[in-house]
Amino acid sequence: MNENLFASFIAPTTLGLPAAVLIILFPPLLIPTSKYLINNRLITTQQWLIKLTSKQMMTMHNTKGRTWSLMLVSLIIFIATTNLLGLLPHSFTPTTQLSMNLAMAIPLWAGAVIMGFRSKIKNALAHFLPQGTPTPLIPMLVIIETISLLIQPMALAVRLTANITAGHLLMHLIGNATLAMSTINLPSTLIIFTILILLTILEIAVALIQAYVFTLLVSLYLHDNT
Repeated sequence: MNENLFASFIAPTTLGLPAAVLIILFPPLLIPTSKYLINNRLITTQQWLIKLTSKQMMTMHNTKGRTWSLMLVSLIIFIATTNLLGLLPHSFTPTTQLSMNLAMAIPLWAGAVIMGFRSKIKNALAHFLPQGTPTPLIPMLVIIETISLLIQPMALAVRLTANITAGHLLMHLIGNATLAMSTINLPSTLIIFTILILLTILEIAVALIQAYVFTLLVSLYLHDNT
């Protein structure tokens, strides 16, 4: 029987209704909160990580750019938790869907660009024509810079989709190879299973790194326009 490798990337449905919305809303429920004056170790560690990440991304921003700090911290937490939940067996990873990643990238990119045109229109327009450009090359450079600006959200979405999808496919293939070899050669099975464990650890790191890279690039786009 031929198994479809991309079956796990199909958006799930329940009674004919899409369940992706419920899956997207599930990660925020896993973030612990405290109603007490003195927090436990888990809450304290969580707050320390949030402050560290926020400080890392907001250091280069001015006062106007720092108004996005809550949005950027929420974004990195959402992407990281979604990526990590997708590593569980028989689960669905929304960030493997290009449509969802575009839905996150385009509004954030557009908001940063519009803010730049509203607050610093001269600097924003200056990016389209580097200083000292020869006159014959001006039309071509303007077109190139315009295209490079417009493909920024697509690059954000494709990068996240490709990295998460490639990792899941590789884990799927190695997992199938482990099951197939378990009835043929036990030593080879142990070697492949060890590789699978190492790959799983790598994918956990990739899930966190990709969340950080996505948010950091949005932060850099914001910095260029504030």
